[in-house]
Amino acid sequence: MSVLIFIDQSEGHLKKASFEAAAYGAAVAKQMNTNALALVLGNVADGLTQLGNYGISKVYQIQKDIFNHVDAQVFATVITNVVKQVDASIVIFSHTQTGKAVAPGVAVQLKAGLVTGACALPQNDNGFVVKKTVFSGKAFALVNITSPIKVITLNPNSFGIQMITENATVEALEVTVPNATIQVVATNKVSGEVPLSEADIVVSGGRGLKGPENWGMIEDLAHVLHAATACSRPVADAHWRPHHEHVGQTGVQIAPNLYIAIGISGAIQHLAGVNRSKTIVVINKDPEAPFFKAADYGIVGDAFEVVPKLTAAIKEMQSK
Repeated sequence: MSVLIFIDQSEGHLKKASFEAAAYGAAVAKQMNTNALALVLGNVADGLTQLGNYGISKVYQIQKDIFNHVDAQVFATVITNVVKQVDASIVIFSHTQTGKAVAPGVAVQLKAGLVTGACALPQNDNGFVVKKTVFSGKAFALVNITSPIKVITLNPNSFGIQMITENATVEALEVTVPNATIQVVATNKVSGEVPLSEADIVVSGGRGLKGPENWGMIEDLAHVLHAATACSRPVADAHWRPHHEHVGQTGVQIAPNLYIAIGISGAIQHLAGVNRSKTIVVINKDPEAPFFKAADYGIVGDAFEVVPKLTAAIKEMQSK
């Protein structure tokens, strides 16, 4: 019984979170003394043999145009059929928008136990126990999956990748594909920006910026750091920034290596969307701002003075 990892892709390119899921799945397979297999749906330009570097032994690919847009029902049915075909006992997704939409459907069809938002390898000494985050990352739960087939979604940026030098074999797979339940009539894509879900560094601004006309210094800092930009909900609600940049409990939930919050007080709803960041830096002139309690590093000062100096210092460092 093998481990099957779903590898998500967009416009022919593998998503960053999928590499982490692949490494996690390979580690689980090593625990279980079995093989780590990967599944890719759709037309992909990236070389799939590279997944061997993350511990994958074989990659199954189903190249059909229908998979170039995510239809959760179609994806769930196809993945379920593949799980049965390759005799997998553990199915792993990344806890991204696609994984959160598809994994529950797979679990239902397979009558499998499901753990979403896993953050550590399973414990096998007393059952199959998976650690996951709960209450928006403020606590952890240990869940014992007792079903024969198990489905797990992995929180992005929660598992360290240890790469090896190997190539995976790639095999085309034929399965019956149901008719699509969703018709895509148009796609509006933001270009020229680092996607929030893929960004290692995020620079975010709040109401402390006082208005959209001051957002240039956020973009300048993000540019020198090769970072994505984000904002708090009040900023998006005021239409200073587009809603796809809103991070928080009711917006995009992210887990970058570095999150820089500028002029954001740190309401609990905002923290719930960013508290899985590896390092949090807060810049705020209010020393009593709640965000400082969650910060790894804090700067008490006026953002209009601190941020330009920080940007200039980074530019100077990069020029050396």
